[in-house]
Amino acid sequence: MRGFPLLLALALSPAAWGAHGYALWGELKQPPGFPHFAYVNPQAPKGGELRLVSNLRYSTFDKYNPFTIKGSPPAYLSGLMFDSLLSGAADEVGAGYGLLAEDVEVPPDGLSATFRLRREARFHNGDPVLAADVKHSFDTLLGPHTSPAYKTVLEDLVAVEVVDERTVRFRFKRKNREMPLTVGGLPIFSRKWGMENGKAKPFDQVVMDIPIGSGPYKIGPVRFGKDITYVRDPNYWARDVNVRRGTSNFDRITVKIYTDPTARLEALKAGEFDLMRINISRDWARQMTGRKFNSGELVKGEFRHRLPAGFQSYILNTRNPKLQDPRVREALALAMDFEYMNRQLFYNAYQRVQGLFGNTDCKSQGTPGPEELALLEPWRGKVPDAVFGPAYEPPRTDGTSSLRDNLRKAAGLLKQAGWEVRDGALRNAKGESLVLEYLDSQESGARVMTPWMRNLGKLGITLNYRPVDFALYQQRLQKKEFEIISLNILGTHTPGQDYVDLFGSKAADVEDSGNYTGIKSPAVDELLRRMTSADTRAELLPACRALERVVMYSHILIPQWTAGTHRMVYNAWRLQPTPAMPPYSQGEAWVIDTWWARPGRAAGPNGNPG
Repeated sequence: MRGFPLLLALALSPAAWGAHGYALWGELKQPPGFPHFAYVNPQAPKGGELRLVSNLRYSTFDKYNPFTIKGSPPAYLSGLMFDSLLSGAADEVGAGYGLLAEDVEVPPDGLSATFRLRREARFHNGDPVLAADVKHSFDTLLGPHTSPAYKTVLEDLVAVEVVDERTVRFRFKRKNREMPLTVGGLPIFSRKWGMENGKAKPFDQVVMDIPIGSGPYKIGPVRFGKDITYVRDPNYWARDVNVRRGTSNFDRITVKIYTDPTARLEALKAGEFDLMRINISRDWARQMTGRKFNSGELVKGEFRHRLPAGFQSYILNTRNPKLQDPRVREALALAMDFEYMNRQLFYNAYQRVQGLFGNTDCKSQGTPGPEELALLEPWRGKVPDAVFGPAYEPPRTDGTSSLRDNLRKAAGLLKQAGWEVRDGALRNAKGESLVLEYLDSQESGARVMTPWMRNLGKLGITLNYRPVDFALYQQRLQKKEFEIISLNILGTHTPGQDYVDLFGSKAADVEDSGNYTGIKSPAVDELLRRMTSADTRAELLPACRALERVVMYSHILIPQWTAGTHRMVYNAWRLQPTPAMPPYSQGEAWVIDTWWARPGRAAGPNGNPG
């Protein structure tokens, strides 16, 4: 539940915000009444089928409710079946435009946001979308049966008020420019979802009840353990609304399920589906071959984007006593040789993650500027001294440093932390050896871990690799019962309340929160407060840059790698791409939203064009 979409934008006037959209910093790219987004084809034909596989860590699903804690929902369900008050633009950041809502008003004090719903908005059962449904959705998401991430991102929400049948007002604790975007971007569902004999079931018992949303697709044929098909609603209420024009072009979207990665790769080559994102560099470099590639039916597409780099990292759980000393955590990072891994394992396909806000203006550079220092100085002596020096950079093994240099430094840090070689092993004062466990849900991860494990062994540290099935993996993550894991946290150009879930002290003790590292820092909490309450971009940037310095020099994350492109294989005989990918698209979302089926290329019984 990280990185909620920033959805809806509006113009600023002296009295209040009130218009067709809302922009975080008050500037909209699209004027009132714009016909459609520039990156869609408004004449794209409707029809055909898109067959794809998801890149979720879990393969199958056991519920249709994507909001409750337990279980796994089908891939893409939330985005395809639920509309929100506001709809984002893939060529714009920090802004969005009215979807369920036709306009929004925010007063000068920023303590509320009022949305007026479109009269034509309808749920799949034909009922109108009313203010009472909006209130019900938020009351439910803030209830006891949903992910705690909702409570975190909506922490500043005081009340949801039904003003009249089609007007709803959100009241906030404090001025937070992000809140109209946050509430505008969350899914809305019908009050009738989960009703049984005229009475609403507890939300955690709404499991296989078909969702009643207002999105462009409904659930169609389902073969449990094999696939799920979403069917386009021909009566979709927003098909002619400007933010939806030229989108949702496939009649059917089928998500195939493969429990084995090798079987999935071979199925792609055999033409059993049309689209797959490739995340493993070895597969991209060596496995994308065969008859269908030679004929041009399957095409490798590498699409450059301008998305934030995010911070895919090894996550160190500081709740574990062995990982509570920052010197030990820094030593672990020094033993990771990314340059070797990129060269020998990744075909030089990646760049190193540098911090929390790579590829955005929030990235810290050089030494802290005056605005950053003003935020950091009150915490001198309570945060690492390094935050007052050059911006964080992960250790390197090329140029002026080598692996040997890094391991020598790591050994010194371990000694300072009380870990020395005794009786042929690295031990602390209690005689305990330094043994850690890396938890993973994919056995293929062992190949990537081996160089790091080998280097740690040179320091006397044992890192055990433990693969488990995804259900157990998910459970242990929810309960924070791990020592080291790997996660890919998506970045953002406009960081806000979702980072409170990742690094806020309150979230550290909440089951299923996003604070996997267990960090509890008053300095971090204050910087998060400054960041989320920024009234201007000039106030936001120093706060997020200072936050990055403190988090990265706390050594709770070991940065991994990232790529500046979406690598996808697609069936060029069956799918027609739009001319250019918008810069802030999430890859598959661009395909699902804006591509269309090529005429006369329907799939035959063997997956080949008929």
